[in-house]
Amino acid sequence: MQINPVHVESTVVLAVVLCVHMAVWNQHSWCSIALVIQAFYVQHKWDRLLRSGGAVFQFRPSANSGIVPASMVMPLLGLALREKCSASGNVYFERFSMVITITGMMLALFLSLIALGITRPVPTNTCVIAGMAGSAILYTTKQTLTVSEVIEVLEVLLIFVYLSLIVLYLLPRCFTPGEALLIVGGISFIVNQLIKRSLNLAEVKGDPVNYFLPVLVVGSLLLGVFFALLFCFMESESWGSSLFFHMMTAVLGLGILMPWLSLFIGRHPLMWLLDFITLNDRRLCLLAYWVFLSVVASCVVLHQNYQRQSGSKKHQASTIVRKYFHLIVVATYIPGLIYDRQLLHVASVGCLAVFLFLEYVRYFRIRPVGQLLRQLLTLFLDERDSGPLILTHIYLLLGMSLPIWLFPGPCAPKGILPGAGGLVPYAGVLAVGVGDTVASVFGSTMGEIHWPGTKKTLEGTATSVFAQIIAVAMFLIFDSSINLNTTYSWIVGSITLVAMLEAYTSQIDNLLLPLYLFILLLL
Repeated sequence: MQINPVHVESTVVLAVVLCVHMAVWNQHSWCSIALVIQAFYVQHKWDRLLRSGGAVFQFRPSANSGIVPASMVMPLLGLALREKCSASGNVYFERFSMVITITGMMLALFLSLIALGITRPVPTNTCVIAGMAGSAILYTTKQTLTVSEVIEVLEVLLIFVYLSLIVLYLLPRCFTPGEALLIVGGISFIVNQLIKRSLNLAEVKGDPVNYFLPVLVVGSLLLGVFFALLFCFMESESWGSSLFFHMMTAVLGLGILMPWLSLFIGRHPLMWLLDFITLNDRRLCLLAYWVFLSVVASCVVLHQNYQRQSGSKKHQASTIVRKYFHLIVVATYIPGLIYDRQLLHVASVGCLAVFLFLEYVRYFRIRPVGQLLRQLLTLFLDERDSGPLILTHIYLLLGMSLPIWLFPGPCAPKGILPGAGGLVPYAGVLAVGVGDTVASVFGSTMGEIHWPGTKKTLEGTATSVFAQIIAVAMFLIFDSSINLNTTYSWIVGSITLVAMLEAYTSQIDNLLLPLYLFILLLL
């Protein structure tokens, strides 16, 4: 009997949804069950559209639509965050988490509506199931959200509609529908929150560190959209265009983003950053160590390209070589997580800014290094980099950083969560840095028993789970703030579920796996 990997992937996601439902057990968790059921039916319609070429935009080939795993991330994240904030008595963030949940559900329903609208003949059964799920979610929204919160959800939905049209038109074959939902939906939410806080500066509060990421996301979005549209009408490889690109980037950064950020943190960002970095000697040592690792990573890239030049032109970096970067990232993040998470937060945001800028330079062939970056990074392409952008390294950074950026600090007494929650900031390191790396290396070199319907192996998954358990034991030794109490079985079960998702998903695992492990550990 042939096993469909998409069905197994959906089953794993359903298991995660049921785990969250059993831990939370409220109206929204029931709605999440309805959402995952309708997403399963809609995913079948999306997959058929992709195979027949009936989708409106060009999506990433050699992958299913990924509607089920992507649709559930934001709703489950909101449910898990609400549970923690409710337990800590933080009413403001409890309401904010409810907005996250409903926003994720509305975005998923909108994507379902698109699929049903362009499918011919009209899938009656799927329409009925989607209508029932949508009715339940709308009724729950009416019962649980205030008018201002409903307006906030609609604002995100409006931004998502326009932003998805722009992104999918300018960047064909870069995303699956599910990846587009997850990435563009997240960006839309961040943009709306930044606009909302900019219009209510009197209510701005919290750690200044948390405002760097939203401002960076909006700035990068503005820069990318502006030049993508501009270079449709002019040559981007000339020295004049390159000079204009660098000038406009400086104007955006120094003339718009810096003043914008200063409104939130109350002083000039560069002076604040200088004081932040030089607060103590430990931070300077960590920065020096990270610079050294950056040099090592650059040397790996140059060495692999030298081998390609001296050998075959068709030489591509192997799976094991690409996992070197996973190990370097693990070596980067673990000391930061143990000794200074705030510094790691700011440094990872800065690294994201550098990665996005360099990708813009490579994509637009901006002189003097645009063409050189194209030659150097082509070696590390895999089947997921089928569009005009190379996003694998950015996904790796996001996967490692998202658990740190999403950590519910206001809902954690003394910045620490009890039980399995102590491992929440380590979710990216566990799922991507340790689990995915070990699964790929051992699976490709020693794996013989393949999971039905996939290229992944049983040996790779088993060693992945085992390696993550060992990593948890190491974190317990070196990080005294972690106190797991009696949650060992929950941790092992969570790691196993995410490892099974890694074995069967065709989506970007660097992005998906840390988020699901984050959700499970947060419960």
